[in-house]
Amino acid sequence: MKYDFDRIISREGTFSVKWDSVEKDEIPLWIADMDFATAPAVLEAVQKRAAHGIFGYSDIPDEWAAAYVHWWKTRHDFELEKENLIFCVGVIPAISTAVRKFSTPAEKVVVLTPVYNIFFNSIVNNGRRISDCPLLYEDGKYSIDFDLLEEKLSDPLATMLIFCNPHNPVGKIWTREELSRIGELCKKHHITVVSDEIHCDIVSPGKSYVPFPSASETCRQISITCIAPTKCFNIAGINTAAVYVPDEALRNRMNRALNTDEVAEPNSFAVTAAVAAFTKGASWLDSLCEYIEENRRFACSFFAWNIPQIKPVSAEATYLLWLDVSALSDDSRALCDFFRRKARVRLAAGAEYGASGESFLRLNLASPRPLLEEALNRMKNSLRDKLSTDTL
Repeated sequence: MKYDFDRIISREGTFSVKWDSVEKDEIPLWIADMDFATAPAVLEAVQKRAAHGIFGYSDIPDEWAAAYVHWWKTRHDFELEKENLIFCVGVIPAISTAVRKFSTPAEKVVVLTPVYNIFFNSIVNNGRRISDCPLLYEDGKYSIDFDLLEEKLSDPLATMLIFCNPHNPVGKIWTREELSRIGELCKKHHITVVSDEIHCDIVSPGKSYVPFPSASETCRQISITCIAPTKCFNIAGINTAAVYVPDEALRNRMNRALNTDEVAEPNSFAVTAAVAAFTKGASWLDSLCEYIEENRRFACSFFAWNIPQIKPVSAEATYLLWLDVSALSDDSRALCDFFRRKARVRLAAGAEYGASGESFLRLNLASPRPLLEEALNRMKNSLRDKLSTDTL
């Protein structure tokens, strides 16, 4: 492999949310933040921009939209139109803006749970109500209960669906048929779809995701799609993203709302990093996806041989591993606390992603394998002691 993902890089002194939140001897595998340096092309571009020494206000050049268009065409076989792209500082700011603009207080926003917990913040913090539509979980796999989904969408108070594609935390890539069916139901019930596709480039080798607006003309006309290089190139701190809105009326309203919320202006590195990632980062990303897939296989094999009570859910995307721990506990927060206290490993409690996640934990695979192996061994040893005493 051309790139060294095994190298452990200290993040001490960088004000890292992931690492500053743990004790010195703890291993954090909770937040969706990779422990790999970004692609060399991105690092070089940012360093060159920093060396200039002047960091005034930045504009959005044509190269920015062209980079997105090129990437989605070559990587995902989908033609984005540059005039339909709007800059935003991040996917979550875009989602929160959409919630405020396309719904009113006390209305309901539908989410398919378990799902990224910050969606709940975007809904509740803006005075809207969560309409929880649990995914079906059968034989270790997730699917959509379309009858229940239509029931939720048909509620007169429901005005929006916040969708996750690919799905965080379960790592599922939705099919074109599934997306098209969602689109038809949403059109039928006058629902605006906001699709979070920030994880779209972290997929298993040989797999590909389907952009929501590409699934059908209906999906194209009713959707606001949030995309970014930040998750897959580990540059979340640079704050750079895009919103893709093909429908002119929706786009004009979203553009005005983003500017009203003051989240539509780039910092000095936002354009530079995005352009470098999408024009020069493909080789690095291919290697990253291979490494994460190897980590996934390693972790799944480790659990099967050493902790069979924990069953990883089969996944095709993201660098997250969703763990079924129902054989050990139905209290994910208590089990999470146990692993933090006894194994010195910090994971994410499934309950944070909705009530249907209560018997699950989320583990971040995007770490050097020696660090991941150490964390799993710690979990094995702590659980061996737990099972011998049968107490958390």
